[in-house]
Amino acid sequence: MVVMNETNLGNRLIQIVEMNPVLVRAFKQASALQIDRYYIGAGCITQTVWNYLCGRPLNDGIKDLDFVFFDEDVSYEKEDMIIRRVTETFGDLPYQLDVKNQARVHLWYEKRFGYPIQPYGTLEEAIGFWPTTATSIGLSRSSEGEWKLCAPFGLDDLFALIVRANKAQITKPYYEQKAARWKGKWPALTVIPWE
Repeated sequence: MVVMNETNLGNRLIQIVEMNPVLVRAFKQASALQIDRYYIGAGCITQTVWNYLCGRPLNDGIKDLDFVFFDEDVSYEKEDMIIRRVTETFGDLPYQLDVKNQARVHLWYEKRFGYPIQPYGTLEEAIGFWPTTATSIGLSRSSEGEWKLCAPFGLDDLFALIVRANKAQITKPYYEQKAARWKGKWPALTVIPWE
C-alpha cells in the first residue's frame, strides 16, 4: 500500500480540506484524542473535493465522517471505549460518525455483508480495500500540524470525478447502488461500469 506524502494532488487535496470548516474542526479535535494510528477518510474527504470541483458548498450532500484506527486489541470493549471517546470529542460535528477499529473488521464483516474477509494487517492495508478508488483515501494530522495522506490508488480518479470499483472486496450490486446514489448527488461524476 502506498502512503503518499508530498505530491501536487496531495497538496491540492489538503488545501481543499482546509477550506471545509467542519473538517478543519474534526482534524483539530482528532489530534487531541492522542490516537497514534488513525485516519479520517472516505466520503467526507472525497465528497468535499467533489463539491469543490463542482462549485457546490463544501459540505453539500456529506452525511458521515469515517474515523478509522488500528488497535491490535480487537475486543469489542476496547473498540467501544474508543468509539465513545471519539463520539464525545466530535459530538458537535454536523456529520454522523462512523468509528471503526480496522483490525477487527473481519470479525463482523460476514454477518453484515454475507461473505468473510481476511484480517487487515495495517490501517493502510484496510484503506486499500475500501469500495472505490476515489474513496480509498485517509488523512490524519499530527498535533504539530503535519499531514499524512494514505491513497493506495492515488488521487487521479478523485480529481477527475471518476467513480471506479475497487474490486478487492466490494460486490457488484453494492458498487452499483453506491455509484448510482453518488451520480444522483454529483451528476458530473463519470461512473465506470463494473465490467
